[in-house]
Amino acid sequence: MFQYFIVYKPYQVLSQFSAEENKQTLKNYFDVAKNVYPVGRLDYDSEGLLILTNDTSLNHRLLHPSFLHEREYYVQVDGNITQRALQQIQNGVDINIDGKNYHTKKCIANLFETEPNIPLRNPPIRFRKEIPAPWIQLILTEGKNRQVRKMTAKVGFPTLRLIRYRIEKIQLANLLPGEMIELSKQTIYQKLFNE
Repeated sequence: MFQYFIVYKPYQVLSQFSAEENKQTLKNYFDVAKNVYPVGRLDYDSEGLLILTNDTSLNHRLLHPSFLHEREYYVQVDGNITQRALQQIQNGVDINIDGKNYHTKKCIANLFETEPNIPLRNPPIRFRKEIPAPWIQLILTEGKNRQVRKMTAKVGFPTLRLIRYRIEKIQLANLLPGEMIELSKQTIYQKLFNE
């Protein structure tokens, strides 16, 4: 029997259930069967949407690069990001992946006019009155290791806070850090693959 969950992975939590170096893991927050695992991952210092399942075919269809699934991120950056920097991100930038140069695919990058409605982070990001920390929306169809952080740093505006908000038509909506909801197979496949 396949199970499907969407969770809000909190900040400073590993995207795994096995213990490691006194760090919190998904096991600290989510009680699921032993054969349920995250599809993909979010870095320890990132937060947001993760899908948990024991359906290995879903894992393949979401993670294989040939499928090009949209992933939407809310990114708080250090400094007053410019339209030129956003345009560079949209057109693709050169980043380092496993010691090799990689040019990111075209994506969507927009500045939020007002701060998105998201839960406060614990602990909060450092606050410096004289330096703005605006939010941008990034929509990618690829997911290289620490890609969003590398992209914003490349154009001179390092990432302060990173939240994965959406994968295809599945989104965090009103979930709070550490919360989980179960979805049916029909719902998850319809939202991810239009089936």
